[in-house]
Amino acid sequence: MISLKNILLPTDLSEPSRHATKYAIEFARQFDATLHLLYVIEEPPFYAPLGGYFPTHEEWEAFADSGLQEWIVEDDAAGLTIIREKVYGHPVPKIVEYAADHEIDMIVIGTHGRSAIPHLLLGSKAENIIRHSPCPVFTVRPKQHEFVMP
Repeated sequence: MISLKNILLPTDLSEPSRHATKYAIEFARQFDATLHLLYVIEEPPFYAPLGGYFPTHEEWEAFADSGLQEWIVEDDAAGLTIIREKVYGHPVPKIVEYAADHEIDMIVIGTHGRSAIPHLLLGSKAENIIRHSPCPVFTVRPKQHEFVMP
């Protein structure tokens, strides 16, 4: 029998992550598992354009805290144990590290569903998480067949 006690939902607060959230919530309900909601704050040198305004650490922290609190609405969160965490660093190693450190049984992650050419050139965060994860990874592509009841 499969037993899931801890489910990790890494989110970048994007639409694909929103889609994956439905699945993570349903898995957490079905298995009475703790849902870990994780947001990785990338340091400004990793993503900021040259010049222009760079948000402060406090602004990123406030954005992450707000996003994590609002990500799963109260009705959907009812009856669930949800741990909301934010960490700094590169998303892939931080997600894999979090999964190992918190005895995560399954990661549920949304994918952007890009075509083959950009995938070959840029790689995929989801693919790298799958390659290095210490546990199974359930990927949710946008606009695919759904088995979660609305």
